[in-house]
Amino acid sequence: MTRLILLALFITPSAFAQKQSKADKELTQYLKQHVYFLASDELKGRRAGDAGEEKAAEYIASKFKEFGLSPKGDQNTYFQSFTINDGKGIDPASKLTLNGAPLVPEKEFFPLPFSPSGKLSGEATPDLHENGQPWLFDLAEPMEENKTNPHFDVANLLTEKTKLAKEKGAPGIIFYCTSAAMDAYRFDSKDRSEPAPIPVAFITREGTTKHLKANDAAYRIELQTAIAPKIRRSKNVVGLIDNQAPLTVVIGAHFDHLGFGEDGNSMIRGGAPEIHNGADDNASGTSAMTELSAALKGKKFKHYNYLFIAFSAEELGLNGSKYFTEHPTLPLASVNYMINMDMVGRMNDSTKTITIGGYGTSPSWSQLLGSVKKREFSVKYDSSGTGPSDHTSFYRKDIPVLFFFTGLHTDYHKPTDDADKINYKGMTYIVRFIQHMIENDKSAQRLTFTKTREQQATTSARFSVSMGIMPDYSYGGNGVRVDGVTDNRPAKKAGIAAGDIVKQLGEHKTSSVEAYMQALSKFKKGDKTTCVVVRGEKELSFEIIF
Repeated sequence: MTRLILLALFITPSAFAQKQSKADKELTQYLKQHVYFLASDELKGRRAGDAGEEKAAEYIASKFKEFGLSPKGDQNTYFQSFTINDGKGIDPASKLTLNGAPLVPEKEFFPLPFSPSGKLSGEATPDLHENGQPWLFDLAEPMEENKTNPHFDVANLLTEKTKLAKEKGAPGIIFYCTSAAMDAYRFDSKDRSEPAPIPVAFITREGTTKHLKANDAAYRIELQTAIAPKIRRSKNVVGLIDNQAPLTVVIGAHFDHLGFGEDGNSMIRGGAPEIHNGADDNASGTSAMTELSAALKGKKFKHYNYLFIAFSAEELGLNGSKYFTEHPTLPLASVNYMINMDMVGRMNDSTKTITIGGYGTSPSWSQLLGSVKKREFSVKYDSSGTGPSDHTSFYRKDIPVLFFFTGLHTDYHKPTDDADKINYKGMTYIVRFIQHMIENDKSAQRLTFTKTREQQATTSARFSVSMGIMPDYSYGGNGVRVDGVTDNRPAKKAGIAAGDIVKQLGEHKTSSVEAYMQALSKFKKGDKTTCVVVRGEKELSFEIIF
């Protein structure tokens, strides 16, 4: 179906209450067409690696092809494929039998995610923990004792008891709980703890009731634990307007969203899973990026090449943009600057204000942004080149960035972020603004890059101090890999460098970014502590003063 036919389907007699040029009216309706498709229930929330996101990728690629962009992904396609480390999974080889009766995996038992793969057999009595025999350990007592303790950490309890079992000569340990305190305990696929020294498993309440009749009875145990990495496959969509220019402008937006909230990033807790359509986040930015590709392809401005990228897995930690900057499909040295659009669909009709981030990443931005004389909105500027979106990955490569954003709202990361709530005329204003700014840049000169302050990563923790590191969100190992270090901040002063893996802050283990943020929340300005990092093969300790 052609663009003009599709356009006619979206035009209604009352669609343009305010005056717009014919070209802007058409642009508004094209934007609406894209958003309504990308944010439809058919795509089921565009979760990275799922079938709905695949449909979105195919749709974007079809538009790039229709507009005449050259494929700039892998092997002369529009797609740049990459894998997502999705944590850990229970391998089907995992088995547990008690007195010859097999337990149902996941329903009646599961290996703990920090268990090594291994086998053991022997006899165990819950009340008797013998050297050389596996342990059956009831967690009821410590769980009941700590059920009102907000600082109690179940993971630490399991780790300590496992270490104790190893020290006492046990070849493995199997936990269970006869109280209701652990009825909700499940396999944590995101666990990034250090591997245990012996196989570890957990018997659920259902398994306990069915198979463990008495604490003084002996049980013949056969256990096999097998943990496998969970890998998702996703892709960026990349198209190029090749003007044979020495420098390239990158224009990007992420097209993934939350699916049904399976990755724990929904603002809704509990209840039946619902599709998170992500109309503003970020069907809006993707649609704007797509229409900019059409606008710039149809013009005669040849000062730069224009590379358009729809990034995947932004919601999981900027995975797609991080992958592109580490595996660019054209030399990063040729990239002059990057423009990112994330959540550009909720311009307020009353205030008509947007935020442009990255203003401090080049002294040239003042002139370029000021060159657009006609604007239908006011602008708040944010100097920082970092933040929870894909421009951060380019800033990390010393590339000037701009980030366009119309602000948070009550539908953010909820199933209610739908296409009928988008301000399409506001999106049109933003697309035209960016288009005219790019067209006004006729110098074909490289912009000067300047470093800016760092924004802290988003987290459920609340903290008042920062070390001044940028975590590598795509890192799937134990600890927090440092992607960048800010000048004149505690980490830099202490000697921590990019590539270090932060393993501990004070007494707190930092197995993941969230654990690191939780650890930061324990400190206040003026506090001193130690930071343990792994650098290459060495473990180093640094003094941190907040």
